[in-house]
Amino acid sequence: MVNVPTLHAPGSRRHGFTLLELMIVMVLIGILSAAILPEMQGTYEAALLRSTSRKLIGVFQLANSRAITLRETQTVRLDRKHGRFFLEGAVPHGEARGRLQPVRNVPGCEGELDTRIAIEWRKIDEDPLENPDDEEALAAKKMRRSQGDAIAFYADGTAESGEVLLTDRAGFRLALRISATTARITLAELGPE
Repeated sequence: MVNVPTLHAPGSRRHGFTLLELMIVMVLIGILSAAILPEMQGTYEAALLRSTSRKLIGVFQLANSRAITLRETQTVRLDRKHGRFFLEGAVPHGEARGRLQPVRNVPGCEGELDTRIAIEWRKIDEDPLENPDDEEALAAKKMRRSQGDAIAFYADGTAESGEVLLTDRAGFRLALRISATTARITLAELGPE
């Protein structure tokens, strides 16, 4: 005996979705997507900011380690124009002895910086103030742009004091603060401008 499909009587159980039900689901998906996408964009920008900070912290730690091990100053140069960073060490011999040259064949000694992240190196001025209670003067005197975008790490385990300010396109900022006495890097989340 062969089963022949029969038409269902009204009120019987049906299979599948109606066009109206599918349209409602599509509208709900669209509304949820519109609500979630801006949040995901912020997450992506934050990931770029943190990734850039990790790269810089890594090269700063490498520079400090090499300075102590080799007993000579190492610098990290930030080339904002070309979106790069690289480690520099002293020329070992010859007439250029004592001058700096890029370090080669050392993992992590150079890399790319994401061009969507603005980078600023600010050197901390250590001159004492006449009136230490004047907060405005303190803020103005404390931070100034350095002449170059090079951060020095010295053989005695110290470093040039300052901070690298990273800013993404949405205005969120991270500061990598370098301690002069310990060459330790601390990360400070500054929030939007």
